Amino acid sequence: MAKAKEPIKIIGERDIELNLSNPSHHNQITLIGKALSSPVRLNILNLLKNTALSIQEIAGILSIPVSSTASHIRCLEEARLVVTESQPGNHGSMRVCLCSMQTFTLQTFDSVLDVTDNTISVDMPVGGYFRCNVEPTCGLADENGAIDTYDSPTSFYSPKRINAQLLWFQQGFIEYRFQNLTNPMLNLQEISFRMELCSEAPGYQENWPSDITISINDQEIATYCAPGDFGARRGHLTPASWPNGRTQYGLLKTFSVRNDGGYLDHKLVNPNICIHDLNLIEKPYISLMISIKKDAQHIGGINLFGEKYGDYPQGIVMDLIY
Repeated sequence: MAKAKEPIKIIGERDIELNLSNPSHHNQITLIGKALSSPVRLNILNLLKNTALSIQEIAGILSIPVSSTASHIRCLEEARLVVTESQPGNHGSMRVCLCSMQTFTLQTFDSVLDVTDNTISVDMPVGGYFRCNVEPTCGLADENGAIDTYDSPTSFYSPKRINAQLLWFQQGFIEYRFQNLTNPMLNLQEISFRMELCSEAPGYQENWPSDITISINDQEIATYCAPGDFGARRGHLTPASWPNGRTQYGLLKTFSVRNDGGYLDHKLVNPNICIHDLNLIEKPYISLMISIKKDAQHIGGINLFGEKYGDYPQGIVMDLIY
């Protein structure tokens, strides 16, 4: 009596999760749709869901030509629903087929899209920057105080920087890279960044102007002249470990791009830029550059506040509005 074939563990991409809103998934969705459109291929998948079979065995069970079976297997392989392996046979090795899928999920909605106002929001910690080039005065602080050494640009490369709740510098730039969650299948109306900021003066100075330039994907959006470095009262969220006589809070500012221009606090300030100019679909990230330029009229530095300093419980928030 022939020994029964033992079930072979399914290998490969067991759980396939695809989203209709992601253009990079469209090719596989198409291939899977083609693979599942044939009753014969459905029967093949059913045979292979727990057991490995050779093409000849599949053809014999289903009473179809070996050539047709091989063609069906190629279609299933292209869709990554089946994998083939070489295993020992009676006359050398033979190719056997296994189902590489256990579940298949196709999402037709954006799980991060707020259905109330059609907005995707991402809150980036102020210490989550990608790169920087800053000059003193500069520094970072967490809830307990200084991170490494004040006025040393090397502190901005500390692994502890991700914990920063406040950072500041006199001149230079800092760049954040947000995950690109734009959906090319929908009509993006606006991209905006909200952040709490102020100038950077020794101690603090209520009247200390600073020109802060915001760029998105290397496109300059607006330059905001921050009026001062605020410290006459404590920030509502600033921890007790942070002493009086230093920067305490900032102003919440919003920098946006719409189809008709760049906006500062919802007021048009740059009619020469539009969403199309940002080339949002080209990269897997969206770059936000915050800089104090060397040729700025007012080089007064910048303070950026995280969710546990200042007046507003947030880091840097990106909103994609559809």
